[in-house]
Amino acid sequence: MYNLHCHSLLSDGVLLPSEIAMRYMALGYQAIAITDHVDYSNIKSTINSILEFTQNWPKHFPIKVLPGIELTHLPLEQFKPLAKLARLQGIKIIVAHGETTVEPVLKGTNQAALRADIDILAHPGLITPADIRLASKKGIFLEVSTRKGHSNANAHVVRGALKAKARIILNTDSHLPEDIISSKEVNKFALKAGLSKKAIVKIYKETERFVKEKEG
Repeated sequence: MYNLHCHSLLSDGVLLPSEIAMRYMALGYQAIAITDHVDYSNIKSTINSILEFTQNWPKHFPIKVLPGIELTHLPLEQFKPLAKLARLQGIKIIVAHGETTVEPVLKGTNQAALRADIDILAHPGLITPADIRLASKKGIFLEVSTRKGHSNANAHVVRGALKAKARIILNTDSHLPEDIISSKEVNKFALKAGLSKKAIVKIYKETERFVKEKEG
């Protein structure tokens, strides 16, 4: 089990990265990524803190913790330079805050993010077929979210992703202790969104391969 979208108190979460890791480990997760919100105001300090934490996380622990960020509410032209900066600094998982239906995200954010060096487009809302095809072409994961509000468009994302053969990832986008849920609960969201049990197994296997690539 994997979750590559978590927020700590380094942004708008309430737990330390270590608390997050321990809670996911207790639920049997094999790997997570700490992906706190960043823009130009905090990207350097947040990256430094996340790298400091992940580089010192015990390698013998049953859960791996990858360093990540979430590029959030950016002017469209800032996705590419900030993604490049993060990658050069050693960030493994780059999430982009997509056009969720419950926040005032700039129109065009999905496409601008997909044209940058990102790994996951989070909660992309009513993403267009053209942007889904772009995600498929670039191998970028489209997120099915368990987070309240962001999950409203899951079925739309799944329908488009399956049609375009785009990659799908299941994430909790956790901010609070109660957001950290078991794989059984995550699967309920996936099934409700229109994914079959067979498709869910395939998604987990693809996520596992992706995590191993990032660990290497």
